[in-house]
This record gives sequence, C-alpha cells and structure tokens, in this order.
Amino acid sequence: MNMDGIRGKLTPNRVLSELTWLRVGGAADYLFQPADVDDLALFLSQLDPDVDVFPMGVGSNLIVRDGGLRAVVIRLGRGFNGIDVDGDIVTTGAAALDAHVARKAADAGLDLTFLRTIPGSIGGAVRMNAGCYGSYVADVFVSATVVTRTGEIREISAKELAFQYRQTDLPEGAVLVSAKLRAGAGEPDVLHARMQAQLETRDRTQPTKDRSAGSTFRNPAGFSSTGQADDVHDLKAWKVIDDAGMRGAMRGGAQMSEKHSNFLINKGGATAADLEGLGEEVRKKVYASSGITLEWEIMRIGEPQPD
Repeated sequence: MNMDGIRGKLTPNRVLSELTWLRVGGAADYLFQPADVDDLALFLSQLDPDVDVFPMGVGSNLIVRDGGLRAVVIRLGRGFNGIDVDGDIVTTGAAALDAHVARKAADAGLDLTFLRTIPGSIGGAVRMNAGCYGSYVADVFVSATVVTRTGEIREISAKELAFQYRQTDLPEGAVLVSAKLRAGAGEPDVLHARMQAQLETRDRTQPTKDRSAGSTFRNPAGFSSTGQADDVHDLKAWKVIDDAGMRGAMRGGAQMSEKHSNFLINKGGATAADLEGLGEEVRKKVYASSGITLEWEIMRIGEPQPD
C-alpha cells in the first residue's frame, strides 16, 4: 500500500489480540496510527474506496474474531488525547480515556462523573452513547469532529448522530477525532468523592480484576432516543442470565463471571470463538427460559478462524 506524504505509522498484518482487553483475535490487513488529524485526512483521501476502515479505541468493548479483519484499522494515539476546559465546555480528543476526562473536568468544577467508571475512550463513548448512573453521553454532547471516509474534516451535531440506546448513526467509515461536552457545575471535592464511591461500588460488584470487556449484553429494556430508560420494561441482563442458570457457565477458556453474570471473561487461553460461542449459548438459554432475546453490547468484528 503506497501512500504519499503520510507521517503516521502503517503496519501490515497487525495482530490485534494484544490491543483488546479480552486479548483475543487475529490480524488486521493493516493498522494505521495517524500523527494528527491532517495526517488521518490525507491517509483516508488516498485509501482505495473499496477498502474497509474500522476505527478502534482501546479495545475495551470488542471481540476480534480469530480469523482477523479484512480492513484497515485506525487507532488514534497521543495526538488525539488532549483535554481542554473552557467555561462549561470540555473539548476532548477521541483517544482520551473516559476516566481521565471525568477527573480533569472534576478538577475544573465540572460534573462528568458518570464517565469515571466507563471503560474505554471518548471516541467509543460517543459512538456508543455510553452511560452510567442514569446519565448518557447524549445528555452532555455538543458536537464532534470527524474525518469522513473520503478524508473530509467536518463537525457533526447531535441531530446527525441521532443518539439511541448504546448506538449512534455515525457515518460509515468516519473516524471520530474529538468531541465537545457541556457539563454542569459542581464542587471539585464533592465530585471526586462521588467518583471514588463509584469506583468502590464497581470493584465490589464487578469482576474488575478479570480480563473482560465490560457488560456483554444490553439490558432488555425500552429506551428513549437520548438513552433514558422506560421503567415499564426496565429489566436487567444479569437477572435474566441468572434465571436461565448461566451464571458461571464456561466454554473453553471463556466464562460468564460468577461475580456478575453479564460479564464475559477470559479465564486464560480463551479464543474469540470460545467467547462468542459462550455468549450465543447464553442468548439461546435466556430465550428458552424467558422468551427474551438478549442483544450484544460487546462489538464483534472480523472473520472466524477457518476450520
């Protein structure tokens, strides 16, 4: 692949397993790590339109299948992790970790505390309308900057993203590079204390010491376009998994956590096929038990390993 003027790093046949929290998966055809926004725009403008692009954050909510990915994976690094506070607006690079954004906002007396325990980076949080403790990215979102598949740099609005529960309408192949969030005011000490309490609750109730990718399935509930729950249908995925007898279930090196049954974990030596296969088994058992079809929250990409 010949690219003129590119300053970032382009790596062919890059194994992705070490870049995901679950530590599974085959190789991508290419991994591109752009130097900055202009470098990314130049790269995409020269890339064959028939080549698929997959933007990848820190791999916190991702299973890469064992056969790898026939695409160019775009992974943003240090040039995309800045965090700036101006009044009540926090402007953050897409590669900035959610936890870092929450802490820096709190230092400035701004409340983005719901981001503190969400694994991953802001790019993924915006794309998936991440939320916790009743707050969602949609509630604080102002705008985002993206680089389109053709290399155009442009700003997109909340209306264009069309926030829904755990998803948005980000244009196909577009790479989100930064976001502006509007936060309410709060006392820094109070905000930091709240985040510490959230961390303690998370560590007590979730398998934070195990190799996981966060919640495996979406809660089977009704939600508004901004992500607010419809209490009439407010069920929890862990509860229907428990009712189906799948807490602690195993396949190969994969397990549904004993501590929190909506967490799929790699106990050691699991393949992507083990993890995804166990997840599908859980979905079948839950449907047989309750008639509820669980939807994956973890993204699965790529091709299975050929037999």
